[in-house]
Amino acid sequence: MVYGSSLENWRGLIPTVGSNPTLSASARLLGWDSLGLPSCPEMELNTSMKLLSLLLLVTTLHAADPITLKLWPEGAPGKMQQHSKATEDFIRTKSGKSTITDISDPTIEVYRPAKPNGTSVIVAPGGGYVFLSAIHEGTQVCEWLNTIGVTGILLKYRTPTRDEAAPHEKPVADAAKAIALVREHAKEWSLDPNRVGLLGFSAGGNLLAHLACDRDWSGYPQNYENLTSRRLDFGIMIYGGGFVDSKEPTKFKEGFTVPADAPPLFIACAHDDGQNPIASTALYLEYKKHSIPCELHLFTKGGHGFGMRDNKQPINAWPQRCAEWMNSMGWLPDLAKLDTEIALKSQAAVKFFRRIPWICTDMLGDEVRGAKVAKDKLTEALKTNDSAIIEQAQATLKSREQMLREVEGLYNERHKADDQARKMIEELVKLQDLRKKLFPWSEMPKTP
Repeated sequence: MVYGSSLENWRGLIPTVGSNPTLSASARLLGWDSLGLPSCPEMELNTSMKLLSLLLLVTTLHAADPITLKLWPEGAPGKMQQHSKATEDFIRTKSGKSTITDISDPTIEVYRPAKPNGTSVIVAPGGGYVFLSAIHEGTQVCEWLNTIGVTGILLKYRTPTRDEAAPHEKPVADAAKAIALVREHAKEWSLDPNRVGLLGFSAGGNLLAHLACDRDWSGYPQNYENLTSRRLDFGIMIYGGGFVDSKEPTKFKEGFTVPADAPPLFIACAHDDGQNPIASTALYLEYKKHSIPCELHLFTKGGHGFGMRDNKQPINAWPQRCAEWMNSMGWLPDLAKLDTEIALKSQAAVKFFRRIPWICTDMLGDEVRGAKVAKDKLTEALKTNDSAIIEQAQATLKSREQMLREVEGLYNERHKADDQARKMIEELVKLQDLRKKLFPWSEMPKTP
């Protein structure tokens, strides 16, 4: 693996503050977003180094160090080809100091938020299947995902594969293996195995398209016909493409189709990004035909390869739009809010139960019988023609009837309260069931 390194490379790791959407979780912990500092390119060298030192110091405050796992401990299937001259030229002219290449032993790096909400997103950087743009399309993306409670998983798939007949096959096989590995460790990492997505940039978006839509795995270097553990629950494609015919870009390449069981998709792309907006639109329309949930954002300007950088273009707000989509689809549940709602409803229920009048059917029956006895005694008293006995019997009957009315009122109030209490309990049970479903690893808090 080759990794560029210099002061300029480290500058890319220092978060831009203010309105920049790439502001890292570490910077937010320090409160840099309220300091009014200039963006990184404008900082003096000593200021940059001080911020870098602070960033390295507080990384542990943000979350635990990333977990790195090999995808193929016994060795990845298939043989990597030697670089062609074209690939060597591509690496020499296109790669940057933060790109990595010559990956033959693919891995995943797991970035866990302080309070995971159970959703995980595998991040596949772009790089033309020649290298990986591992910072602005990799680690910074995982940091952003952590700020919304999502576990970010950086996929360092095999590259370069550009010279192969199907450049996407080995990377897609790596992604499929990564998904299976995430589900295997779901309980350990506090994840929901039914909320695993993949976010792909450029070539990573092409990888996503094939992973989501390909159903003929016979040509892949590993048998993936059983997709149960390797299926995606959703995908996020940022300026992806390469799956349409170059001569007729409104049509898909031969062999590429969208199946009826393709996962929900979020797509963002710029109008001035070659054929990619056409590919994005073609993919959206095919999704629409199958009535599969899909959200498409096309922006007039933005170009290609910006990732988490802020180029002062509307498209740089794609993380916000993406988070809104994820939330609307139910992939951003908030454990704290859910626990608060359960606690408040529990407290309200306890207060309500304490106000419910204590009365039972036997009490009402006793009063009914008592009133009847008093009425019978008045009937007997009237036969005596004794005014004193009659007056006493009338007073007793009046008192019994008054008591009966009060008990009947309490009984009716209790009956209504029981209905309301039943509804409150049903709401609480639904919330607790939802909590168990969304956060099965988290112990249910005690309720009053």
